[in-house]
Amino acid sequence: MFNATDADSRRALNLAEADLDCPTGELEILAGSVPSTQILADRLIAAGYVGMQVRSFAPGAVPEDLNLVMWKWSDRVPALIVLIDDEGRLSENRAM
Repeated sequence: MFNATDADSRRALNLAEADLDCPTGELEILAGSVPSTQILADRLIAAGYVGMQVRSFAPGAVPEDLNLVMWKWSDRVPALIVLIDDEGRLSENRAM
C-alpha cells in the first residue's frame, strides 16, 4: 500500500502533494488524454502496489480526510481486504 500522505514516500517518487489533486481528470479523459493521477496509478501498480492511502481533495475536505484507493483486492495477501462492520451499518439488508 503506497502511503501518499507521507512526505518521505512522496519525495521518493518525486511526487508533490499537489500532483495528487486532479480536478480536471474527467475532462481530460473525455478529451482523450490520460490524467496525471492515472499515470501515477500505473506507475504504482507497476511497482507492485495494490492501492494507496491519499488525502481527500473533495470540496470541503480537510487534510485529515483520507481515502483508500484500491486497484487490486482479494481474500489473500498481499491484497487482502477484510470488511469489519460490527454495527451492521453496511449490510444490504439493513432496515432504513
